[in-house]
Amino acid sequence: MKLSRFLLLAALAALPLLAVACGGDDDDADNGAATTPATITATEKPSGSITVYSGRGESLVKPLFEQFTKDTGIAVKVKYGDTAELAALIAEEGSKSPADVFFAQDAGALGALKATGAFEALPASITNLVPVTYRADDNSWVGVSGRARVIVYNPDLVTADKLPNSVKDLTADAWKGKVGWASTNASFQAFVTGLRQLEGEDGAKAWLEGMVKNDVKNYKDNKAIVSAVAAGEIQLGLVNHYYLYGFLKDQGEGFKARNHYTAAGDPGSLVNLAGAGILKSAPNQLAARAFVQYLLGQAAQEYFSEQTFEYPLADGVPADSRLRPLAELQPPDLDLSDLQDLQGTLALLRSTGVLS
Repeated sequence: MKLSRFLLLAALAALPLLAVACGGDDDDADNGAATTPATITATEKPSGSITVYSGRGESLVKPLFEQFTKDTGIAVKVKYGDTAELAALIAEEGSKSPADVFFAQDAGALGALKATGAFEALPASITNLVPVTYRADDNSWVGVSGRARVIVYNPDLVTADKLPNSVKDLTADAWKGKVGWASTNASFQAFVTGLRQLEGEDGAKAWLEGMVKNDVKNYKDNKAIVSAVAAGEIQLGLVNHYYLYGFLKDQGEGFKARNHYTAAGDPGSLVNLAGAGILKSAPNQLAARAFVQYLLGQAAQEYFSEQTFEYPLADGVPADSRLRPLAELQPPDLDLSDLQDLQGTLALLRSTGVLS
C-alpha cells in the first residue's frame, strides 16, 4: 500500500472531527422500491457538462458514460482512480472540488464521504428506485449495482461436498497454501471492514493472522485469482461474483472455475455495491442528478446485468439468469454505510502482515 494513499485515508478519516470542531462510499413496497422509474421533467432541461470522479475502471464504465452523453447531450469529464484515494481527494478539495458526482466502487468510500457532509441529499425520485438496503439512510448516496462476495473454486480439484460453508473455515490445515486473495483490492478491504463489524477487531485479526499462517497466496486483483484457480495454481479464491462470468464469456463453459456462496449470514456472503453521490459543491447539480438517475434507468441497469454481470439494483431489470437471485442471497446483517472505516482496516491489514 502506497504511503500517500494511507496518508490520504488518514486525512479523510479525520475530517468528520474537524467538521464538528469548525461547525462547518425482493424489490417490493415494503422496502421502498418504486414501481416505475422517475424522469427528469422537460422544464428542467439538464445540459452542459459534468465531472465524474470514478472509482470504477475506465474499461468497465467508459462505454456507459459515452452512451449517457449520446442519449442526453450532457458531456462527461472523468477522473479515474482508486476509490479510496478519490474519496480522500474530494475531502481534501472541499468546496473547490471540480467534481459533480462521485461514482464509487464500494459503499465504504461513500460512507466515509457521507460522514464529512460532502453529499447533497438525493431526491426521493432517485433513491426510491432501489431497496432501502442499498442506499444511505439520509439519501446522501444510492447504490446502482450490486456484487456478492463468493469463493471461486476449481471443480476438478474440489468437489462440491468439500467446499467450506464459511470463510472462517479457510484457516484449517486442509486449505493450507490452497487459497488466494487480493489484499490491495478495494472490494477485499471492504470485506475485511465488514468482517471487523461482524466479528469484532479481535475476531478479524485472528482470522487474518490465521490466513497468513495458512500460507494464503496474494494476487494483484480478482482476475488474477480466478485465472490462478482455473489453472490449478490454487484451489479457492476470495473474489466478487462477476469476474467469473467475464472468463466464461471469453473462454466458454469449459473454463475450470465456478462460484460458491458461503452460508447465510457468513461474512463471506457480503453483498456490496457500486454507488454514486452528488457533491454539495457540484457546479452542475441538475445534470448531475440526470446522470445518477440515468445509472438507475433501464439502459444502464441492463448494461450492468449483461455487460459486467453485476446485480441490477433498480426494479424491473433482471440479473443474468446464471446468478443466484439477489432476493435469495442471505448476506450478513450489516449496514453498508458501516463499511466506512477504511483507515482502521488498513491499519489492521498492516499490523497482521497482510500489507507491508
